[in-house]
Amino acid sequence: MYTILGAWMSIQPILTAENKLLRQKSKKVTRFGDSLRQLVDDMYDTLHSANGLGLAAPQIGVLQRVFIVEIPAEYDEKGKEISPTERYTLINPEFIRMRGEAEMEEGCLSVPGFRGRVKRAVEVTIKAQDLHGKPIRYRADGLLAHVLQHEYDHLEGVLYLDRIESP
Repeated sequence: MYTILGAWMSIQPILTAENKLLRQKSKKVTRFGDSLRQLVDDMYDTLHSANGLGLAAPQIGVLQRVFIVEIPAEYDEKGKEISPTERYTLINPEFIRMRGEAEMEEGCLSVPGFRGRVKRAVEVTIKAQDLHGKPIRYRADGLLAHVLQHEYDHLEGVLYLDRIESP
């Protein structure tokens, strides 16, 4: 643990594909409080240090149904922000609608140095809980839909390698 500008940072080691924990199904979160908030803070610190788009709790050895996604801001050629960073924290997520199918290249922080093409739904609706246990719902398409499905798979003990079409 270390501090940047007075804030405590806790970057956790990311488990790799050979770790058996990544093949286990995660348990539903039933307690919402400081320890859950600390877990999510650690996950964002870890995600930022690894330069990823998403991270599921099992990837840092915590078998809880929690994942985060952060889609970076987009900028025009002059450096002006076109769209802000989008941050999603999902507790106990469930897909309630999936439509279409498209293939996209994927990588995974738990499978460093390897990429492959995976077919996933193009549009999804997912419901979950926020850090306080309140219900939330998102409709997503494109990259965000793809990342949500990838991270959800981690909660089910599935790696994208299990879904790969072509390495």
